[in-house]
Amino acid sequence: MAMTQLPPMMPDPSPPVVPDGDGSGEDAPAILRRQSLRESAARTYARALPIVPVRARGLTIEGADGRRYLDCLSGAGALALGHNHPVVLEAIRAVLDSGAPLQILDLATPVKDAFTDELFATLPPELAAHARVQFCGPAGTDAVEAALKLVRTATGRDGVLAFSGAYHGMTAGALAVSGGAPAVSVTRLPFPYDYRCPFGVGGEHGAELGARWTERLLDDPKSGAGAPAGMILEPVQGEGGVIPAPDGWLRRMREITAARGIPLIADEVQTGVGRTGSFWAVGHSGVVPDVMVLSKAIGGSLPLAVVVYREELDVWRPGAHAGTFRGNQLAMAAGAATLAYVRENDLAQRAAVLGERMLTRLRALAARWPHIGDVRGRGLMIGLELVDPADPDSGLGRPATTADTAVTTGAVSGALPGADGSAAYRAADSTDTGTAALPAAPTLAAAVQRECLHRGLIVELGGRHSAVIRLLPPLIITDEQAEAVLDRLADALDAAIHALGDRPARELPPSVPPFTGGHR
Repeated sequence: MAMTQLPPMMPDPSPPVVPDGDGSGEDAPAILRRQSLRESAARTYARALPIVPVRARGLTIEGADGRRYLDCLSGAGALALGHNHPVVLEAIRAVLDSGAPLQILDLATPVKDAFTDELFATLPPELAAHARVQFCGPAGTDAVEAALKLVRTATGRDGVLAFSGAYHGMTAGALAVSGGAPAVSVTRLPFPYDYRCPFGVGGEHGAELGARWTERLLDDPKSGAGAPAGMILEPVQGEGGVIPAPDGWLRRMREITAARGIPLIADEVQTGVGRTGSFWAVGHSGVVPDVMVLSKAIGGSLPLAVVVYREELDVWRPGAHAGTFRGNQLAMAAGAATLAYVRENDLAQRAAVLGERMLTRLRALAARWPHIGDVRGRGLMIGLELVDPADPDSGLGRPATTADTAVTTGAVSGALPGADGSAAYRAADSTDTGTAALPAAPTLAAAVQRECLHRGLIVELGGRHSAVIRLLPPLIITDEQAEAVLDRLADALDAAIHALGDRPARELPPSVPPFTGGHR
């Protein structure tokens, strides 16, 4: 099937990409040693990515040692326009040169007013027409806390519905509604996960079973769930392993919550601002949530977080949720410029088309290597789940059938892959034989990440046991850069799989934390 023509792009501001350099400058090993001696044991990315960035532009980071890297981490998805995009720098300089206050609590300013105008212009019209916005402390996790506090105040209820595999942040309330949390007063529901379906069936049937489970749990007076204050979900689970929620299932969650007076909270911290091929990921399904939690890319690379919600929920008292740095003027200026640039240049559509091209090539790799259990994603939010093909005893998953594969890959009647929003694919070796989902391979995933870094490519790990290779390139990535990313990833996979030999691919590290992110 012919690929949709990509819309024209502005000239790419990135410098030429080269894998190695002879640059001198700061002593990178010494800086890294001092970091390990002085910084907390809780640091995360610095362990897997021992580099010292000194310059960056677009997709490219240059280290203190002169090496250049293609950055497919993008500040954990915060850099919609990549590093130091001209429109972002111009917006920041304009505020600095104007003499405007840089931090002004929650007072009104022209910069804040312009940001709010641009934000509301991008929201689902049904929400924007009657919305309120709460500026929070400048992190997504604080916005999640605000959203939970909001719905509890508005409903007078306390319980919350959340989903397995979720990640909503690292503060107490956000952590409680995340998938790896210990026993808390949160009702955990099954999230559709086609490759490892909790009901063992997958596809539309698995998603529908999850919806029925939710419906009956809420209507059963003996379920123990009680009347919840709200439901919180991610349209695509990011840290959970890049698992897109099927559009039909999202619509069912909206129907279920609306019929029972339960506010629906959409966590769009990582999925927003064009990342998934729609400006907001809920746009794929047409769902209009009651509350949207927004951060990361809305600040144009600087810290900013807000909650947008229906005006009927705006019942809390003054000061019920506050924060010193909710008045970050530089972030609001950079954010307004980013939102406008993504909207005016239709970068969401570009992400949809280019993301599908990248998925198509990755599916070809999956057909070559049985170590790739699943390729999935939406737009430029892409994941490869690595597995151990030598051990069929998964304990999770379902027998994958050829018929299922025809549906999820769009092999029927020439349909686009992932037309239902899942963009899921299962390697031919497993689907043709009907074998179950294979065990996760975190050791292999870590090796692939290291091999990528050696080749000048930065990727993130996520998912169960950190066995999913995640790609989050900026929306301004060019076609040539996308090919370079995939070339380096393919080489890294080849090297890691060959180096693995007969050793177990699924061996877990000594201590696997419940979350690999911790970046909100």
